[in-house]
Amino acid sequence: MEQKPYSNIKATLAIAKASFRSIIRSPSAVVFSLAFPLIFITVFANIGGGGPSVDVAVSKTCDTNNVVYMALKKAAVIHLITNQTTEQMNTSLSRGDIAAVIDIKKSADGSAAYSPMPGPPQMSSTVLNVQYSNASAQTGGLFKSILNNVLYQINTMMNPKAATVAQVHETTITGRKYKYIDFLLPGMLGFSLLSSGVFGTAFVFLSLRLTLVIKRFFATPVKKYSIVLGEMLARIVFSLLGAVFIIMVGHYIFGFTLIHGVVTVLNMLVLCTIGLIIFMGFGFVISGIAKNESSIPPISNIITMPQFLLSGTFFSTSNFPLWLQGISKVLPLTYLNTAMREVAFEGAGLGDVTHQLLILAAWFVGIYAVAVRTFKWE
Repeated sequence: MEQKPYSNIKATLAIAKASFRSIIRSPSAVVFSLAFPLIFITVFANIGGGGPSVDVAVSKTCDTNNVVYMALKKAAVIHLITNQTTEQMNTSLSRGDIAAVIDIKKSADGSAAYSPMPGPPQMSSTVLNVQYSNASAQTGGLFKSILNNVLYQINTMMNPKAATVAQVHETTITGRKYKYIDFLLPGMLGFSLLSSGVFGTAFVFLSLRLTLVIKRFFATPVKKYSIVLGEMLARIVFSLLGAVFIIMVGHYIFGFTLIHGVVTVLNMLVLCTIGLIIFMGFGFVISGIAKNESSIPPISNIITMPQFLLSGTFFSTSNFPLWLQGISKVLPLTYLNTAMREVAFEGAGLGDVTHQLLILAAWFVGIYAVAVRTFKWE
């Protein structure tokens, strides 16, 4: 009787099935992949995500030596953003991410000025252009109130009978409100994928090596790549199911924006798959250099904690000092979070986030080059 050739595809699927069962029975996998992200989403979505800070972008042509600008800079509640491009400012304003965009210039002529002081219009040598958005009506109104108070104080300190300190021109654009959940949920997906990819992979392969399970596999016709692909397939399926669950909870309970519906979800899942594969590469490296299971958590935390804190998971990286922003621009989770936010809220397709995908591709090549050299089968 002729014996059928051994099928490594079936072996891969069998390993994936067994690994998937192991994952869903692991309390730590459920906690890191589902429980923690949902807890963070519930807490931050209900508290709103911030203290009494009003973000205001500063135009590239703004006179930063003007007395009005200096007064706004000293206001404790106002956070002036000076490192965004004009395109970034317009995007942030249209989605309500900032309260306003200001541009202070010297007036070409002494035209009649808006004044918070009672009385007829006066002449001013400064023009203050303020652009608001109906997507941030609340914070925009707060900034307008603060601005009026600042102008009033400057006029009071100067001679009230003299010219008004600034001529204010206001415009309002139409935008779609950018809720905090729209920022938070992609970061929580990244948190889940990074945790699952790094911790899960490192623990599983180190355990398989120490318990000699992999060595026993070598006594069978199973190829080495089937072991790796089986584990990767199981973790990808589990993580994607968790991602769909998190997205649906965010959308139907907290109003997370999915601008193109199902198409947006599918694009986000593609990004999740790419991110998870890269993060699993870190797990392979750790499993190769770790001597025992107790050494995995500290090594993994060295890789994951900076990304949790500096990749825009909870708060925008624009709030960081410039030197921290430089570090955040190196981390792969930063680009995964950014790509998912653009896909979900801006309606971008995968072709519109090629910059982020190229950076992630570079990380893929780099981390798996290291993984190949450090990974140990026995």
